[in-house]
Amino acid sequence: MFDTKIAIVLRDALPVWQKLNVAAFLTSGIVAQFPEIIGEPYRDRAGNLYNPMSIQPVIVLSADAATLSTIHCRALERGVTTSAYVEEMFSTGHDVANRAVFAEFAPDDAKIVGIALRGEKKLVDKITKGARMHG
Repeated sequence: MFDTKIAIVLRDALPVWQKLNVAAFLTSGIVAQFPEIIGEPYRDRAGNLYNPMSIQPVIVLSADAATLSTIHCRALERGVTTSAYVEEMFSTGHDVANRAVFAEFAPDDAKIVGIALRGEKKLVDKITKGARMHG
């Protein structure tokens, strides 16, 4: 149904609360980059209004630190803009501090704990090769 794919890859060794936190932040970046993926608001039978959500499914994958680093580099090499979350962002408390700590690292030394991307299906599959279904 879709020519594109949204994938989130999380470091497998993270505690569950961190995985959920990172997935939420990474998803917000994809939505900001591709606002057209948001559908219409939801309504229940009683007429209550709820927020619209993505019209496109999201796949959540898991990988170790080395594989995440490789995925990060593959995305950069192919010019795919991603949402990325580094380990040090867990110790910050707001957006300005997150961006400041993120800027301290380059691709070769960033401790990526999560990355999200949207692109053509085959390209996303190539970039995320080595990651497995999160379970």
